[in-house]
Amino acid sequence: MTEKLCIHRIFVLFPNAIARKSLVLLIFTIVFWVIYLASEDHMKLFFSLRNPAPLIQWSIFKEYFSLSEALLNPVVPATETELRVKEILEKLDRLIPPRPFTHVNTTTSATHSTATILNPRDKYCVGDQLEVLLEVRDHLGRRKEYGGDFLRARMFSPALKAGASGKVTDFNNGTYLVSFTLFWEGRVSLSVLLIHPSEGASALWRARNQGYDRVIFVGQFANGTSQVFSECGLTLNTSNELCQYLDARDQEAFYCERPQHVPCDALTHMTTRTRNISYLSKEEWNLFHRSNIGVEMMKNFISIEVSPCNNSENIREKCQIGMKSPFPSGYALKGRWITAFCKQIKFSEIKNINDCLERKRIYLMGDSTLRQWIHYLKKVVTTLKYFGHHGTRTFETHILLDVERHILIQWKKHSYPFVTLKVFSVKDENYISREIDRVAGDKDTAIVITLGQHFRPFPIKTFIRRAINIQKAIKRLFLRSPETKVILKTENTREIHSNAEMFSDFHGYIQNLVMREIFADLNVGVIDAWDMAVAYHTDNIHPPDYVIESQIDMFLNYIC
Repeated sequence: MTEKLCIHRIFVLFPNAIARKSLVLLIFTIVFWVIYLASEDHMKLFFSLRNPAPLIQWSIFKEYFSLSEALLNPVVPATETELRVKEILEKLDRLIPPRPFTHVNTTTSATHSTATILNPRDKYCVGDQLEVLLEVRDHLGRRKEYGGDFLRARMFSPALKAGASGKVTDFNNGTYLVSFTLFWEGRVSLSVLLIHPSEGASALWRARNQGYDRVIFVGQFANGTSQVFSECGLTLNTSNELCQYLDARDQEAFYCERPQHVPCDALTHMTTRTRNISYLSKEEWNLFHRSNIGVEMMKNFISIEVSPCNNSENIREKCQIGMKSPFPSGYALKGRWITAFCKQIKFSEIKNINDCLERKRIYLMGDSTLRQWIHYLKKVVTTLKYFGHHGTRTFETHILLDVERHILIQWKKHSYPFVTLKVFSVKDENYISREIDRVAGDKDTAIVITLGQHFRPFPIKTFIRRAINIQKAIKRLFLRSPETKVILKTENTREIHSNAEMFSDFHGYIQNLVMREIFADLNVGVIDAWDMAVAYHTDNIHPPDYVIESQIDMFLNYIC
């Protein structure tokens, strides 16, 4: 007990590890010399060290010294979060193995690959499954012996403004099964795009996880009446003194090089720019030329006719939180989104929307694709008014109020990384997990979360850790308020010809897989914005209003 008390006092008085080591060595030296000088015969003591008894005493002291050293330098075990991050990362590494190549000719070719309808029929009915076998070949016409190509399948009827995603199954041997559910009657066309060959997907995966330095964060510090600028980031490779902005519980970190004579707390604003760095080889970059991205693999396919065949629609349960969202989760028809797994109410009238939102507190947490909801609702529901002047400040918290109906809708951006050329304030910066912790929650509270676009240029570990922290925060919320409704809006697709190394939809696809893995067992609703974007055939990072309307309509079905 006395030993433990002494060690505790040493920790309190000497918090620095180096100082504690020096103290232990000093104590040992003093004790040794006291014993030595107290001896009647110094030489006897010296020679007695060869005898067994003193050696036992020495070994006891050595063990005590080793114990002290261990206490001063404890081995910190891997946390639950770190182990989960590692587990998911290993799964993804197995899913995306290395595919080195020496020439583009040995990579997948959309032109030389073949597509065959399995079990073709003279007549197709609404609700039928149509399956296509895809056999991929390289540019020399040779069969590929492995999978991993990043494909996007879609069926569509332009005259009906109709579209739906197809489901791709990879057999990992150069063949794929593409399944289409025939949701509507009429003439239907089929499409399978080769977004990236497997060699390109593998190169993107390797390059993504090699470094954090493709994006430069520039921090703005207040220094009296002037401003001082400094480089910041999720990691910084520098020997300069750093400002550390840490969340110890969630193991989140952000750093800035500390400006001279300026305190770290003086950080007020941030902006970003890209650095001219690439982890792709010249040969790999050839795979990401505009002509090699999103190439059609079913050019010569004729459209098929789908008949109603008197198929009556199965009565499905009303859409509600906790339902598993399949893929595809629905389809677009005549500009409207129709779910495939639950009964949906159409909120077309302002009164219907107001009735649903009455007495609700809605917290939107994420990026600008969720901020679009605020802008859309403001245009459609005229009784909602901006609180303050936030409508003109892009990245500040946006709040809509309807005082008469007790409606509050708030959007707040997620924390670092946030990639934009515009300057944004960090005075109220907070991680989504911390924001969720601040929500009391009840049956009239709903939280919508989206995460992804700003994480694409960074190693996947950052995204996985953030998603896990949000999942834990939702679990804490459900403990204190299980009736609170939580909805995840997945990432949507974006422009396919933007910088592929940093922003390819392949990164977003992998992040969607991660989100589904982490949130699989939580009682949450899912709005599959990716599925909607493919169905509506929009590759805009900020989809048009009719897509936003479909997202919000799905949200209202979940909460009302």
